[in-house]
Amino acid sequence: MRFKGLDLNLLVALDALMSQQSVTAAARSINLSQPAMSSALARLRTYFGDELFTMQGRKFLPTPRAKALAPAVRDVLLHIQFSIISCDMFNPAMSERRFRIIVSDFVTLVFFEKVVERVVREAPAVGFELLAPADEPNELLGRGEIDFLILPEQFMSNAHPQARLFDETLVCVGCAMNKQLSQQLSLEKYLSMGHVVAKFGPAVKPSIEEWLLVEHGLKRRIEVVAPGFSLIPPLLSGTERIATIPLRLACHFAKIIPLRIVELPLALPAFTMAVQWPDLHNRDQASIWMQEILLQEAGRMAAPTNANGRPGPGGV
Repeated sequence: MRFKGLDLNLLVALDALMSQQSVTAAARSINLSQPAMSSALARLRTYFGDELFTMQGRKFLPTPRAKALAPAVRDVLLHIQFSIISCDMFNPAMSERRFRIIVSDFVTLVFFEKVVERVVREAPAVGFELLAPADEPNELLGRGEIDFLILPEQFMSNAHPQARLFDETLVCVGCAMNKQLSQQLSLEKYLSMGHVVAKFGPAVKPSIEEWLLVEHGLKRRIEVVAPGFSLIPPLLSGTERIATIPLRLACHFAKIIPLRIVELPLALPAFTMAVQWPDLHNRDQASIWMQEILLQEAGRMAAPTNANGRPGPGGV
């Protein structure tokens, strides 16, 4: 189909080329042969009067003209997808939808596994692709490359809709044999001890507790950096190092790893885990269904207990 001389199928090809930055991968992503994709690229170059993509060494890079076209092309395709193609009523029991979600290992262990258990009962063919926290998640949302983003709300922008899931608080944990945790920690002692921390993505972004400590002008002695929360408790075993992790995660691991959980020597505020989705998904029946699942399961979460067995201040 042509619109003012432009074959609209070429927009799909251009979007795939921008996303994959490889003729072969782009062809595969939209079920074209490589010769057909090469032909589409040639026609795009003729129509726009620009190379659009050039080879620099082994890299297939977009030109400034292609970069300028990309947001508008992606926006048009998303509008078509969610305003026209996805307008039919969504049937969870029959759907084979695959949701791409950025979520940390912490949230996967204490929350998202419950979502998966429910979905497999109500929509057995619906699948998930869980992605580690990225450097620029808001760009991925804007391009429609992910369906949901689950992060502390402090890390979210106002560019897309969001909803609160659950509140969480932080505690200090160490090996059960760590004698330094047998008595109440002073702030000085806490900051001077060796810490194990989690950082995420190629840019090695800090997790929530690092952000909160920096807000208080405090700096710890970090000795081990792990690529996720779930690696922290095993790295504490047999050492005198400590870590600051969410209470629910500490309770989860205390069932399988000998851990000592103590209160922090400073009053770090509780934080809220939230879910965010692209604005266009407000018209996507499948996305609306999944939003409801997430919010309902979050509402059923029990409050965690703190180091003394009492409800933690971050419980819901």
